[in-house]
This record gives sequence, C-alpha cells and structure tokens, in this order.
Amino acid sequence: MTRREMLGQCANGFGALALVALFGNDAFGDLPAAGNPLAAKASHSPAKARNIIFLYMDGGPSQMDTFDPKPLLEKENGQPFKMKMEPTQFNDNGNTMGSPWKFRQYGASGISVSELFPHVAGCADDLCVIRSMVSNFSEHTNANYFMHTGLGLSGRPSMGAWVGYGLGTENQNLPGFVVLNGGLIPPGGLENFGSGFLPATFQGSIFRPSAQPVANIKPSEAKPELQQNKLALMRKLDGLGLKRLGSADQVESAIANYELAFRMQAAVPELMEIKGETEATRERYGLNAKYEATRIFGTQCLLARRLVERGVRFVELTCPAVASSDRWDQHGNLRVGHTNNARAVDQPIAGLLRDLKARGLLNETLVVWAGEFGRTPFAQGTDGRDHNPFGFSIWLAGGGAKGGTIYGATDEYGYKAVENKVTIHDLHATMLHLLGMDHKRLTYRFSGRDMRLTDVHGEVVHDMLA
Repeated sequence: MTRREMLGQCANGFGALALVALFGNDAFGDLPAAGNPLAAKASHSPAKARNIIFLYMDGGPSQMDTFDPKPLLEKENGQPFKMKMEPTQFNDNGNTMGSPWKFRQYGASGISVSELFPHVAGCADDLCVIRSMVSNFSEHTNANYFMHTGLGLSGRPSMGAWVGYGLGTENQNLPGFVVLNGGLIPPGGLENFGSGFLPATFQGSIFRPSAQPVANIKPSEAKPELQQNKLALMRKLDGLGLKRLGSADQVESAIANYELAFRMQAAVPELMEIKGETEATRERYGLNAKYEATRIFGTQCLLARRLVERGVRFVELTCPAVASSDRWDQHGNLRVGHTNNARAVDQPIAGLLRDLKARGLLNETLVVWAGEFGRTPFAQGTDGRDHNPFGFSIWLAGGGAKGGTIYGATDEYGYKAVENKVTIHDLHATMLHLLGMDHKRLTYRFSGRDMRLTDVHGEVVHDMLA
C-alpha cells in the first residue's frame, strides 16, 4: 500500500465516523428528526441572533421616569394637563406630574437614562431605545396576551412557542422555551407562555430559580436502566396507539415531554449549579446584594446566560415580588414602587449585558426589555400614574440591534407616540427577522387558514438594526 492509498483510506474512515456522529444527532439524522419536533431547523435567511432573552417588566414601567425624559413635565408639574385625556383604566385623573427622578446622558451615544437605572445606564451604548411603542390595550390581561402572542385574547401561541416551532432548539436536553419565574406570573396566567394551536411540545417550561427548579424530574427509579425500560415500554404502547388512531398532538407531545424530562434529569441540575461561577460574576449579577429581590432577579439573569450558552432559543424572565409594590403598576406611591422595582432589576440586567458581551455572546443574543404598556404623564390621584398604551419605551440590546441609538419619539409630554410608531406586531416581526425568520412565512395551518404570530400585520423596522 502506498502512502497516498493509506491516507485516502484513513480519510474515508474518518468521514464515516463523522457521518455516524451526525446521524446520531437529531438535527442531522432524517429519521430521528422526523419524530422530534424540537430538532434544530434552518432559518429562512442568515440570522444575526441565535437566542432571545426577554426581560418582561410586568405592570408597565413609566416611560417618562425611565428612558424618555420630558422637561415640560417638570415645568408644568402640578398644573392642569393641557392635552386631551384619553379614557384611562380608573379615571381618577389628576394634574400634570413631573418625574421624581433626574436624567443624565450616558456613553458616547449620549442616551438619557433616569437615575432609577444607574447600572443599566453604564450600558447605554449597547441599547437601542424605542420611545414610540404603542399597544392596542390598556388593561393588563389583554395587553399581556397581546405582547406575548400578538392577540389580546387567550389561546394563541406565545412568541417563544413560535420561535421553537420555527427553529427548534440546539440542546435536546433542555426545552426550547424556558420561563424563569421570579415570583410573579403576569395577569392572564400561564397562557402567556402557552403553545395555543401549535403542538404542546412548544409551550414554555416554567423554571424557578431555586434548588428544585422543575417539578417531578427527579429519577423515579434507583437505576437509570429501569427508567429507560419504562420509557421504552411507554414509547412502544404510545406508538401502537398512534398507529391505531392516527396522528394526535396530545399523545405525540406526551411522548416527547416524557423523553425530554428524562434527559433533563441530568441537564437541569448541572444548569442550576452556579457555585462554580466566580465571585466576580456573582457580584456582577447582584447575587451578594442586601436586597432579596435583587438576588432573586440576579439569579434569573445568570441562569438566562447559562441557558443561552446551552442553546435554549427563548428565555423569558418574570419580575420578583417587591415590598410595598404591585409589579411596575404604580397607580399610587410611584416613587416608592418604581424605586423598589428598579432596585430589583437594574444591577442584574447590567450584569447580564456585560457578561454576555465579555463572553462574546451579546452579538448573537437579542435582549429585549419591555412592559405591556407605559404610564400617563398626568397623575392618578396625587402620586401615581395610570396605564398608557399610546406611547411608551422599551429597549433592545445585542443580537443585531443597533446599539447606542434612539428610535421614535413621543410628544412633549411623553403621552403619545408621534414619530416612527412601532406596534407590537412590528416588534414581533423584527425579533423574528433577527433570528433569520420571515414573519410572513412562519405559519401554521389552523382553522382553515395559515396563522402567524403577526396575524396580517407587522413590518420589520430595519432602522433599528445594525
């Protein structure tokens, strides 16, 4: 045998070994992938983001107290409000109310951030602040459904479920859509994270930032082989049922969920084991903070980083409960409520952004900070603000968003969007676009028509993208 012949045969052998490995991966092996709805799928176009972390500020943060300064409110503080007031949730409308917090410009971009967010302000050059968001609903439950599913009623798939349906997951040992529950599930309940008419496999999996993050995934048998045998028997019996009854989402999803739960028995404890993180990392996320809510949200943010590192496509964080406050929903006592909520999330969010950036993950992870609507520029009673869907602020960071920019504007009171309005459907379309998905092509046949997250609406806002 010549040297050339030997190298050729060895090369072919290594190729065969690689092929065997690929066929063992559901993302490449046709037969396994056909039976695995969570297998990784190709995007419609080259993607800028691989994952999304959605920081959901439940209750509606006030735009003129966070990321949209309005000097006129300070000038006319306490005076009768001079614009026409739209109907509000509770109609106990008072006078014009200036912000209790000062604003400063930060970074090379000079983005203005209130003193509520001193840590996030240090990341200003990574933020794309959208000051012209609008929603169709001014009531929490409907607005929560609208933000999560694109419809103000229950029963539609959550955007995390759509992402899993369109792209699958890169880690077959963890769900594709994880919700880290800090203690407060948004009004509307678990349907905010549901799969709707999509297969049940794509619904959000709720994790708690605790020693027991997921119920009922502890091994039920002393030996793994015994549990594997049980799963094999269940798979066989379910397969016989499918042959007799035909395709059934309930059965197929149950099979997939049992098998995923078995794989999670090893993956979840490893995910939750954060003792190996450095002390500098723990400090960065606020895990040593005196304020308990900061420690809770800091743990969520650290777990979110660990989840996207492991290939989970969509991670949502809910707010922790804070003392003397109802979420970000301050109809009274605005100063105390917003201060406590910001204190809970400010350091952990900044820690997340900096950690993602240091690890080279921010470029491929889209971070979205948003509530379901904003607040009124006039007082409710004397020291609160009512719901306002007519113009509010959110921000994007990483994952192809244009950092250090401001998009859109509200009027001089911060009441209504007047420049470059961005709808919830536009936001969804843009998020999918950054993941390489065309929102008009990501469809599912249901009730006689092709359904999609954006329904028949939505446009990608290219000016917000890098």
